[in-house]
Amino acid sequence: MQSDSKTELFEQTAVPRAVFQLAVPTVLSSLVMVLYNLADTYFVGMLNAPVQNAAVTLAAPVLLAFNAINNLFGIGSSSMMSRALGRRDYDTVSQSSAFGFYCSLACGVLFSVLCAVFSNPLLTLLGADSETSQATAAYLFWTVTCGATPTILNVVLAYLVRAEGSALHASIGTMSGCLLNIVLDPVFIMPWGFNMGAAGAGLATFISNCVACLYFFVLLIVKRGKTYVCIRPNAFTLRKEIVKGVCGVGVPASIQNLLNVTSMTLLNNFTSSYGADAVAAMGITQKINMVPMYIAMGLSQGIMPLISYNYSSGNVRRMKETVHFSRNASLVIIILVSASYLFFPQFFVSLFMDNPVIIDYGSRFLQGFCLGLPFLCLDFLAVGVFQAVGMGREALIFALLRKIVLEIPALCILNFLFPLYGLAYAQLSAELVLSVAAMIVLRRLFRRLENGGTLRSA
Repeated sequence: MQSDSKTELFEQTAVPRAVFQLAVPTVLSSLVMVLYNLADTYFVGMLNAPVQNAAVTLAAPVLLAFNAINNLFGIGSSSMMSRALGRRDYDTVSQSSAFGFYCSLACGVLFSVLCAVFSNPLLTLLGADSETSQATAAYLFWTVTCGATPTILNVVLAYLVRAEGSALHASIGTMSGCLLNIVLDPVFIMPWGFNMGAAGAGLATFISNCVACLYFFVLLIVKRGKTYVCIRPNAFTLRKEIVKGVCGVGVPASIQNLLNVTSMTLLNNFTSSYGADAVAAMGITQKINMVPMYIAMGLSQGIMPLISYNYSSGNVRRMKETVHFSRNASLVIIILVSASYLFFPQFFVSLFMDNPVIIDYGSRFLQGFCLGLPFLCLDFLAVGVFQAVGMGREALIFALLRKIVLEIPALCILNFLFPLYGLAYAQLSAELVLSVAAMIVLRRLFRRLENGGTLRSA
């Protein structure tokens, strides 16, 4: 079933062109996802109601927690699929995709039920108070209670489709939902529409993710017999090699995301003590900061199938060339974006809310966040390589270092030394150390592979 064009892409196409073909659709879909995240903030911000904007910010850690499931079964299954493709083990490719699909489906349903049952303790944990709890709960109803399953399946299916080289179809599916969300947001949020505020943003997100899932289901029906992505129930298996292969990469990726949720929740709780204006400003800043972050993340995820395939087929030279080209391209883009944030922060924040206090808060936050972005893209690239070749242990170590050892302690220390504004520099503190470590580990990895060594965890 594997087409000659896909084999040629992985094995023979010039590296810059192969990276372009795989990564550009992924980066574009990531940017559209940023726009879709920004749309909620932008249109809710147009209401000039800090409480509504704060609701979207406070709910963000729960939506980010979806990525724990996405990473577990999306990254885990896609890495297993691409490595199996490199070995020509097509049964494992199909079984890995079915395992990822049905496990993510079950987890999405469970996530919805748990958040509905424990909604009040969840609101308290997120930092919502009497002023913001009602708006936050309304937003969570549509995005989590109703929307967890389609949101998770949308992303996981994109990973599975991308694993066999169909980056364009994966991106179209993701972007279709995102673009629809951008169109629906003002209709449900604004006074001239349904005037639902933050709840309207949640409803638009729910509908758009359902549409994106529908695209992927139709795609798999149309490509039946021409794709190794399989969601037939009889392909689902708990075979030890499948579970171990998927979870070996997916669990560390999932833990990394849960740690991201922990640090974001801590950040929002610290910020909430300074009032709704500070929370709204922090939320706007985080969304703006997502643009370069998602570019770096999209590039690292886009090249994962190429790295996995060439690692399994033993083409170390092509694998190394892919990483070096991607690193240089990512750094150039991220540095340019970071410089624009550093010198023109007021412009970017003012796009979302015309409030002098929030613009002042957000500008100072953005200048702190942007300094860590070039180092962050190096860290993302290294972790993407670890995930692609099955080095789950190394990916987990980096996740623990980033959050537990470096970023979370930095949030506490910097908020104590420089109240509120110090929070924005915690990311820089962590990524500066991790980027150096990432380059050292990658260099040792390639040296070992070039000398004929193997990876025990792969």
